[in-house]
Amino acid sequence: MGSCEICGRNFGNLEKAIVEGVIINVCHDCSKFGKILAIRKPLIEPQRVIPVKTKEINENIINDYAELVKKARERKGLKQEELAKNIAEKESVIHKVETGSMKPSFILAKKLEQYLGVKLIEFQEERKEVNLNLRDNGLTVGDLLKLKNRKV
Repeated sequence: MGSCEICGRNFGNLEKAIVEGVIINVCHDCSKFGKILAIRKPLIEPQRVIPVKTKEINENIINDYAELVKKARERKGLKQEELAKNIAEKESVIHKVETGSMKPSFILAKKLEQYLGVKLIEFQEERKEVNLNLRDNGLTVGDLLKLKNRKV
């Protein structure tokens, strides 16, 4: 409960008004001396949260890639220099991959997989539960795009 800033009377419901360029709390009777400010609704909409089960597929280079590449190259009877030339890479890169001092990029791993006929990239499926926020009007295309952009 507050008091009117013009007349000083105590009222339960005061209104905000602009009187002579100043925003003050006034009673209904004193509001005629200024302009009453409109009451705005909150901008935040109530939301519902729905759990959605999703799956995420991750690509990883296998741990024993160095040994696998070396054995596959030797099986084909190639030197590191020949392998490098055939897949358009430097010999030093092949050497580093075979010694394990450099983990191959996904592009290089795919080249090696195709040329040597080995499996260097493994796929891991991870299941997750994500909360999807919905407005009162239900599921919208925007909600689905937000879920897609989370990369889940």
